[in-house]
Amino acid sequence: MTAHAEQSRRAVRRAGRTPLTAIVGGVFLLAVMAACLLTLPWTLGASGGHAAGGGPSLPRYNDGRTLAARLPPWWVRPNPDQARRLEQLGAEASAEGKGAPGPAFWLGSDNLGRSLLVRCLAGGGISLVVGVLAAAISVTVGTLYGAVSGYVGGRVDAVMMRVVDVLYGLPYILLVVLLAVATDALIGEYVSRESQRAAWVSERASAGDADTAALARQALAVFPPRTLSAGARSAIDVGALLLAISGVSWLSTARVIRSQVLSLRRRPFVEAATAAGSRGPGIFTRHILPNLWGTVMVYATLTVPQAILQESFLSFLGIGVKPPLPSWGNLAAEGLSELNPYQSNWWLLAFPSLLLAGTLISLTFVGEAVRARLLDNGERR
Repeated sequence: MTAHAEQSRRAVRRAGRTPLTAIVGGVFLLAVMAACLLTLPWTLGASGGHAAGGGPSLPRYNDGRTLAARLPPWWVRPNPDQARRLEQLGAEASAEGKGAPGPAFWLGSDNLGRSLLVRCLAGGGISLVVGVLAAAISVTVGTLYGAVSGYVGGRVDAVMMRVVDVLYGLPYILLVVLLAVATDALIGEYVSRESQRAAWVSERASAGDADTAALARQALAVFPPRTLSAGARSAIDVGALLLAISGVSWLSTARVIRSQVLSLRRRPFVEAATAAGSRGPGIFTRHILPNLWGTVMVYATLTVPQAILQESFLSFLGIGVKPPLPSWGNLAAEGLSELNPYQSNWWLLAFPSLLLAGTLISLTFVGEAVRARLLDNGERR
């Protein structure tokens, strides 16, 4: 009996320990998030230099020189051509009173001479922000939808779940592509104002003016094309991507939360609250919702890596975050084209892929540890 009790105590202590993989993953995840998110104002900020032709300064993630194109990391031995260009860059920097360009190329440079380290930091910040926001939106929507469906029940529950079934049957990539095409069309119409000019010309022509060429010139003066800055266009693209990812990621959460609410409704403490006179929102907010937080937290931690992976996959395909704005997905896509038998610029693919893979694995380990700690402890209680 004593030996059995000792074994039980050891099992409880082992169950309460955090796995080493989760600890290592959490440390790596905190380091990556701190490096990418805290430096985001710097990497997205102006570089201080000037664009070609004397234009305004470029964002730091997009600032580069053709002479510095495709340089390897400073700790990799360069080929003769790369060594010659590095010497020339050092001579120009010395003439301008600046330091050598080596520290800017810790991870090498891309085909436009931009620092891959800066682009990986900026791309990681964008990927993490999109992934976390998309996961937060999808978990919030799924929790509210599933809780209402399970708590109300009856025909409302049946209709709401049929809506989820229909959305499950729609192809995910097709929805994202359609949203991206619709966004591009709306932006194009906003900038060009073609439909407004066509409606104006048609209205004037129907009034008796037959000189369509003159009407077209007048319409161009009345409705001139609008301008849209690169920052605004990038913000719209990121917002559309965020909407696309979160709009289809809440379905599984809604089903799980619904099943949890249906189970909680039959618990004795809910029946006791009902017998004591509690009704409707009071029972839900005081008795059901607090018991859902464990499930919600678990699905939140497991949805973040899924959202980051979806963003990177869509950006890799070219329908997510669009260049020159970086993300780990489009950086990997750009690096893939640099692998060739003539000269393989491996660093352009290796570092974004390693950062993405390490972040996803770390998030998975941390999510599994949270699941084991919250759900398994809840089952033991």
